[in-house]
Amino acid sequence: MTATARARELLTVAAAAADSKQGEDLVALDVSGPLPLTDIFLLATGRNERNVVAIAGEIEDKLLEFGVKTVRREGRAEGRWILLDFGDLVVHVFHEEDRMYYSLERLWKDCPAIPLELESARAESADAEAAAE
Repeated sequence: MTATARARELLTVAAAAADSKQGEDLVALDVSGPLPLTDIFLLATGRNERNVVAIAGEIEDKLLEFGVKTVRREGRAEGRWILLDFGDLVVHVFHEEDRMYYSLERLWKDCPAIPLELESARAESADAEAAAE
């Protein structure tokens, strides 16, 4: 199985929202094979607790504007690992230390990564090209 087109749409919105709040090391994994309950995990890292909460809040806001409500939310009070469940998409926003400790990429290493096109990556690429000229 592969992730549905709808799940990929949600991923695009969520990844852009995380990127806009300086979410780092964004990774999307297609977990539709081993998990019948969801299609995609999006992993993001925040630099500190405030940043983690801001990233999660922006993701929820943008997906709500897109017409999708959060099914389940955990960890917001601590700001270390916030889990947002949108049904077809589950977002994990980690503090740097917690992301390294739990290492979800390692646990789900058999699941294919989904490439993300982010505004910050395009801007960095354009800056690098301009510097090379």
